Amino acid sequence: MKEGWEIKQLGDVCDIYQPTTIAKKEMIPDGNYNVFGANGIIGKYDKFNHKESELLITCRGATCGSVNISLPYSWINGNAMVVRPKTEHLKRNYLEYLFRGGIEISKIITGAAQPQITRQSLSPILIPIPPPDEQKRIVAKLDKVFEAIDKARTNVGKNLQNAKELFQSKNNDIFQQIENTVDSISLPSVCDEIFAGGDAPKNNYSKEKTDKYNIPIFANAVKSNGLYGYTNIIRASKPSITIAARGSGTGHTEIRYEPFYPIVRLIVITPNIDIVNLEFLKYSIQNFEIIRSGSAIPQLTVPMIKGYSLLLPKLNEQKLIVNKLDELKSQTQALEYNYQQELEALDELKKSILQKAFEGEL
Repeated sequence: MKEGWEIKQLGDVCDIYQPTTIAKKEMIPDGNYNVFGANGIIGKYDKFNHKESELLITCRGATCGSVNISLPYSWINGNAMVVRPKTEHLKRNYLEYLFRGGIEISKIITGAAQPQITRQSLSPILIPIPPPDEQKRIVAKLDKVFEAIDKARTNVGKNLQNAKELFQSKNNDIFQQIENTVDSISLPSVCDEIFAGGDAPKNNYSKEKTDKYNIPIFANAVKSNGLYGYTNIIRASKPSITIAARGSGTGHTEIRYEPFYPIVRLIVITPNIDIVNLEFLKYSIQNFEIIRSGSAIPQLTVPMIKGYSLLLPKLNEQKLIVNKLDELKSQTQALEYNYQQELEALDELKKSILQKAFEGEL
């Protein structure tokens, strides 16, 4: 520890509390004051409970431990913990950087189903406190360095987005060329079957793959490729495409080469592979302008899917198009991976700089 620095418990140098919460129904759309919740502004109200801007720590939910700064004259709800320095000896902007990387906040988060941070868990945390002038110097240095890192991160983020848009642009060009040479054909006319999954098997089921239960059950999900479990019942015996038909992943497509059992909210398209290439069909479906019904929860239905048409060149041409798109996808995914690695490296650089700052090495 550098000369002049102190180690103090957070509760000894800060007031830590959760303000009074107002319910969503009490908020006023045209109120004069912002209401801050766990993750920032959540509404308006006709009163404020904090005149000054405050340092807020999300204390409930998935984003537990996140840092926000409220605006002056705001109402702060109890899902955000206020952490306010008791004296000018501890600068708030220095404390903010501490919470952004100088404190291992994850160690004090409790609750698996509903993560939370309490005043009791925050108060004993030990924090390094240099003299006020040194705090100001550290903050100024971090502001400058982080501005440069954030600028670099923004540029990399744009490159990442451009890489994703590049594939879609080229994909659109290819299908536009197809449109100029062939007529569209209804999707059902090139399929052996289009149907929706049923209920999950109750008796013929295992969460893990076994000798008896080795047929995958796929559900309406993106995570884990939609794998729900295993059964000994085959509903789709031929190579097929599945489309997630409800929720945030609506429209997500996967190719299923092996026999499987689909369950609720998963639509199965089994093509006639003598006239349509499976991979080409997947690219075609991904190119559909999927119209989702349902205002609150997006969803697709079998009649909706049957209403689509696709452009169908000869089988050998379909394979050539798939090869082109596969190569393009591989190239763009490589770019995306590199840009994602750059983003992660910049995040690690931030962590490293913060660690040095609070060890007095900046």
